[in-house]
Amino acid sequence: MKQCLVISGATVQLAPAARLSFSRLSSSVSKSPRNSNDLRSVPCSISNLKYSRSLDAAMSFDAEAKLENSWDEKESLTIGIVGFGNFGQFLARRFVEAGHTVIGTSRGDYTEDARGIGAEFFADIDDFCEQHPDVVVLSSSILSLDSVIRSLPVQRLKRSTLFVDVLSVKVFPKNLLLEVLPKEVDILCTHPMFGPDSGKGSWDGLNFMYEPVRIGTSKDRQDRMEKFIGFFRSQGCRMVEMTCEEHDKAAASTQFITHSVGRTLGAMNLERTDIDTKGYESLMSLVENTTNDSFELYYGLFLYNPNATQELERLEQAFDQVKRRLFQRLHEKLRENLHINLE
Repeated sequence: MKQCLVISGATVQLAPAARLSFSRLSSSVSKSPRNSNDLRSVPCSISNLKYSRSLDAAMSFDAEAKLENSWDEKESLTIGIVGFGNFGQFLARRFVEAGHTVIGTSRGDYTEDARGIGAEFFADIDDFCEQHPDVVVLSSSILSLDSVIRSLPVQRLKRSTLFVDVLSVKVFPKNLLLEVLPKEVDILCTHPMFGPDSGKGSWDGLNFMYEPVRIGTSKDRQDRMEKFIGFFRSQGCRMVEMTCEEHDKAAASTQFITHSVGRTLGAMNLERTDIDTKGYESLMSLVENTTNDSFELYYGLFLYNPNATQELERLEQAFDQVKRRLFQRLHEKLRENLHINLE
């Protein structure tokens, strides 16, 4: 007689090797306070199966082990990160902590860094692609993205792979990915509005911008995208869905200006003192957060955001306006003193 296990309406036929574990589970349930001899009346979940495995040390070929592994696989993603530098590792660490499998590749050798995080590093891009990650996160610099994406052996990936960019500008990667990648793959443009310094603690309340540029209509592809952005939601991020065009217009007035002011102050070689005000401490934090990023990133914000030039001009005009007000007040005071002395 065949033995079956019913979970949420689905019937699973147990192999002979698994029937002993099934009978033990049935026996343990009958001895529980529910005192039921009908296994079908007992809510069966993955936790029940885990309890059974702890009783009989089930082997991996047992039905309950297979069911548990299948459940775990559905809840996690295999995420490949192209560009395993500072920011790539920053994301990788959080992905691993959340239970996702992470692989990385980069121009440099980050084998030991990846191992320390709990990820796996592939120096060869072909080997990386042949791992068939569910998601490929593009975490290279803005300036190198074009060469990186054009040299990627996309044909070695699954045709339905989800590509995610995390660059600080958005229209440029959006247009590039639509141009270069085959139409079969999915594209999600994102910008975590924080980094290793500003996001080294909790991500609660930190902004995460995203635009589903091209996502297949099938349930599994929709679910995969939701699972990926759901990770950031679970970390407490403030989820902001907007177009890449809207992002770049807003970021020119926020991110680019922030970096410009921070780097300008950094060029002054300011130092902390024993009598720092709260305002000065904030300025020093701004200098440290912006200058810790590479100048390549700052240049990318300027080069690939058409709104940046206008914002830089506005910043210069505002500084000139402040200077004019200062000198105008000074000249008025000098003329007043001169008039008094003449009298």
